[in-house]
Amino acid sequence: MTQPTIRLSLPSKGRLQDDSLNFLAECGLSVQKLNPRQYQAKMPALPELTVLFQRPSDIVVSVRQGSVDFGITGIDVLEEKRGDNGDIIVLHDTLGFGNCSLMLAVPEAWTEVTTIKSLKSYTATLPQPLRVATKFPVLTERFLAKQNIPHTLISAEGTLETAPTIGYADIISDLVSSGQTLQDNRLRALPDGIIQTSQAALIANRKNLTNPATLEMARRLLEYIEAHLRAEENLLVIANMRGESPEAIASKLFTQTSVGGLQGPTISPIFTREKNQNWYSISVVIRRDHIPQAITELRYIGGSGIIVTPVTYIFEEEPPRYKAMLTALKG
Repeated sequence: MTQPTIRLSLPSKGRLQDDSLNFLAECGLSVQKLNPRQYQAKMPALPELTVLFQRPSDIVVSVRQGSVDFGITGIDVLEEKRGDNGDIIVLHDTLGFGNCSLMLAVPEAWTEVTTIKSLKSYTATLPQPLRVATKFPVLTERFLAKQNIPHTLISAEGTLETAPTIGYADIISDLVSSGQTLQDNRLRALPDGIIQTSQAALIANRKNLTNPATLEMARRLLEYIEAHLRAEENLLVIANMRGESPEAIASKLFTQTSVGGLQGPTISPIFTREKNQNWYSISVVIRRDHIPQAITELRYIGGSGIIVTPVTYIFEEEPPRYKAMLTALKG
């Protein structure tokens, strides 16, 4: 048997790894490690695919260089490491986990600094350019240069939050999710100091997608992911309704705003023990946030016995993001 040659890299540790594995499992793409200590695994649903585990920043580099075909990593490290050659194409940038923001944070003692404008004014009073500790020099440099703030970047691999306290930096540029770590270290994020918002994204090597097998794998990955994400936003609602005909029932439904379904309702006859009782079962897919209104509307037009159930997948004729990828590849 030939060994799988298409590769997908996932984060090798931490919360992003756990969230990636959980997300893929929810998409029907569970990952099975061959050995807990090995950085390689398989995906039974897609046996042609080899799963590797790397640091998030290494995933970007591997995909950019083409040694790995696909990767799931944060948009923050993607934008920091992707380079300018266009070798990386983003297949999906809203996977819905790993949410955080790269932000500037100043010491709480700098009470007069509450915005980027006030930071710029305060920087002018310092005896030296603003010292900024960060693990994201490319993004931070781009942001500070755009704001015309004189600065010196200080590379740091360890804990950034202690840099202002120790004294080797004035402020930091770091990832913020809840903000609790900043607060614990007497730091405060600037509301308009957001350098890059981030969440997990699926990326691919542009050149590798010229391989038909890799392109087909991209379609399959996107199909599972899109079907799952769309299903998460919707619920299946089933109700009973009395009416003269399916057409009459549909007409009632179309007078309402939330119960039209994807293309329209599915209406089937209900065979009751009592004769001359025209009952029908209605099935419609409804947005999760529209459920309260939909229930009210169904009751208003005579619906009863209403059942609401989760949806696992909603498959389109072709994933919208796959179409977008094909368009991008032609560009």
